[in-house]
Amino acid sequence: MSRAKVLQALSLAIALSACAQTQVAAPTASAGNVVEGQRLAEIHCARCHAIGAEGESTHPMSPPFRTLSRNYPVNALEEAFAEGILVGHRDMPPFEFEPAQIDDIVAYLQSVQERQGG
Repeated sequence: MSRAKVLQALSLAIALSACAQTQVAAPTASAGNVVEGQRLAEIHCARCHAIGAEGESTHPMSPPFRTLSRNYPVNALEEAFAEGILVGHRDMPPFEFEPAQIDDIVAYLQSVQERQGG
């Protein structure tokens, strides 16, 4: 095997190894406590949003939590929670959460998302 082919194979192996390590590390980086996330949603969100797997929101501009993934990846909300949510409508109060709370809320949001295909 030529030196160029060996270097090319080695480069490919290193790149694949880096990708595999990234894919394994990602799920544990944002692992949160679903029960604590539900508690936080009940305290801060349930007044307007349907926070569970069923039911309708009491505020007409507040989407049910189970439908959030229709519009964007739920993980994308981490930054909004960290910086203070200033989205939605003028009735929505600003919120800021600690990093552990954000992980918990996102874990809860992921747990109630609608499942595709049944």
